[in-house]
Amino acid sequence: MNESPPTAPVCYRHPGRETYVRCTRCDRPICPDCMREASVGHQCPECVNEGRRSVRPARTAFGGGTAGRHGYVTKALIAVNVLFMLLSIASDRGGDAAVGGAGFGGLMGGDTPLTDWGSVLGRAMFPDGTIGGIADGQWYRLVTAMFLHYGVIHLLLNMWALWVLGRSLEASLGRVRFAALYLIAGFGGNVAAYLFSDPRATTVGASTAIFGLFAALLIVERKMGRDISQIIPVLVINLVFTLTVRGISIPGHFGGLVVGALMALVLAYAPRGRRTLVQVTGGAVILLVLLALALFRTAYLLG
Repeated sequence: MNESPPTAPVCYRHPGRETYVRCTRCDRPICPDCMREASVGHQCPECVNEGRRSVRPARTAFGGGTAGRHGYVTKALIAVNVLFMLLSIASDRGGDAAVGGAGFGGLMGGDTPLTDWGSVLGRAMFPDGTIGGIADGQWYRLVTAMFLHYGVIHLLLNMWALWVLGRSLEASLGRVRFAALYLIAGFGGNVAAYLFSDPRATTVGASTAIFGLFAALLIVERKMGRDISQIIPVLVINLVFTLTVRGISIPGHFGGLVVGALMALVLAYAPRGRRTLVQVTGGAVILLVLLALALFRTAYLLG
């Protein structure tokens, strides 16, 4: 009785192709088109995809994703600030929004309808006789003020600082944590301006968040064992400017500095085993305290 010759194995994805190569993971036959290089031998496409799903994504030292090294959030924040500047200039209808006005020897731009709408303002009467401000229910001002500027020079100074500080911090913290740091520091600086400034005074600028980034960079770099000797003189110079140049919001800058430092401590020193939980909880506590302080100030102004 004649025996039939053994049948050659065929690729599991391409039945018409004979092959003697097998996946080193599942042992299924694979043709050259289905072969994927592996540390040992070849694997099939399904095993390669399964392996990718089982590998944990790389994280930074503080729990963030490594995509932060591209600086997408920093670039997006700069774009938003520039957009608000363009809208501010457009709202001014030929005024001095871009250059001219007060501050830095007249190089800062003046008020515009948009800065009047979005600046930190406790409570004041407007030229049309209406009363407005945070105490009057315009709570959005505590957020919008960090994206508005008095002129192009004001904008450029802050955006240069954001570009330098932001990319380094975003790479270390990851996108989400960096964005939280920036927004909470900016919000904290605006709350401080609301607490300690004349209720009729207006304050705008990303400086509240920028000073928070200065403090955060010191803490994060120190935590990672890096040299911070070059950061301290730059921060000191900015603090001297804050205290000596007329028209700068001292409470806003120092408030952003303190809140940024607190948020950075939460991000940098959260225990590894419960890192995300501690970071989220810490950020939430800081926000709740800031809101409580803003409510206290509102009650005082209305009392």
